[in-house]
Amino acid sequence: MTDDITPGSAAARGERKKSLFGRVAQFMREVVIELRKVVTPTRKELVTYTSVVLVFVVIMMALISGLDIVIGILTGFVFGDGSLPWTN
Repeated sequence: MTDDITPGSAAARGERKKSLFGRVAQFMREVVIELRKVVTPTRKELVTYTSVVLVFVVIMMALISGLDIVIGILTGFVFGDGSLPWTN
């Protein structure tokens, strides 16, 4: 194994490896920088986004429930006595 210095590495830039405390401190500084970039939605945007999510969840629940009922009826028809539930 060789210790080659790649052009973009810390060794090539003359930096030494940071200690655990130094790496944690650098991470926390980067977290604070990223959090300053976050834009908090307004109340109107928040209500809109929440409404969109709730409508989507209701539509998906209806779709999956409908498929469950159809598959249940077909399974009963195929593996049951061969009659549909609404016929005698």
